Amino acid sequence: MALIMSDVDRFEAARPRLEAIAYRLLGSASEAEDAVQETFLRWQAADVERIEVPEAWLTKVLTNYCLNQLSSARARRETYVGRWLPEPLLAGDPMLGPADTVEQRESVSYAVLVLLERLSPNERAVYVLREAFDYPHREIAAILDISEAASQQIYHRAKKHVADGEARTDIDEGAARRIVEEFLTAATSGRTEPLVRLLTQEAVAVGDGGGKVPARAKAFEGALAVATFLRGMFKPSDAKRAHIGGVPDIYATTANGEPAIVATVDGRVVGVICLEVTGEGIVAVRSQVNPDKLTRANERWAAGDHEEAPLYTL
Repeated sequence: MALIMSDVDRFEAARPRLEAIAYRLLGSASEAEDAVQETFLRWQAADVERIEVPEAWLTKVLTNYCLNQLSSARARRETYVGRWLPEPLLAGDPMLGPADTVEQRESVSYAVLVLLERLSPNERAVYVLREAFDYPHREIAAILDISEAASQQIYHRAKKHVADGEARTDIDEGAARRIVEEFLTAATSGRTEPLVRLLTQEAVAVGDGGGKVPARAKAFEGALAVATFLRGMFKPSDAKRAHIGGVPDIYATTANGEPAIVATVDGRVVGVICLEVTGEGIVAVRSQVNPDKLTRANERWAAGDHEEAPLYTL
């Protein structure tokens, strides 16, 4: 029994890292949890005593499972209702993983997770393992059964694809809150001009309702179009309240390290809006309102202390 418990304890010690890797690879907390559970089942079935480096073995099993999931996910997302966006993680969620460096923080930002969707499964795996977890190319090559040179080439290609996006700004929690407060003041003013001043000219707004909550599949593009949409979205109405089951309270927080807005009804998270910020202003407003992708956010929110009054009640 002691040996079995030792094996379980060894796996549990690795679980936070495995969950953080899987989340970055899959963009879904629930799928990441499933991937880690599958890895645990394979760990239990393996002859653990013959595994020389458990961390390497677990990472290889998990990564390859995620690669298979990514391949099938592409087909599933072709039939997904509306725009597919990643599942947001609220501030302090351990699944966000390491955040000691700018590269680690950026690798799990909502903006980068969206960009990672454009990469092939192998490109995504190499980028995540190298950029977020600092695996040497020798180990990445062994995990993916490729050459070290191939790992380096894939990494540089993936990094270029990600870098082709807007230059993002590393923001601390204090700055994030100020950005959200300014954004909400503008969005609830009833006028478009204050919002236009906060947005870049190329700003976009997009939402993910998963076919369960109304969300426009086609993105709003351009500062004026986005500002007009946001002005309407933050305008209180009885119809909106009836649809979401009550009066929404609006809070400022961070999600995936970016400034974010959380909307709750009776303590239940009904939406998370992530703001992508560059030196020029807000370049993207991404709203996650699919209830299937708010389960983890709800768990995190319920476990937190929210004595502070909401910034707004719509």
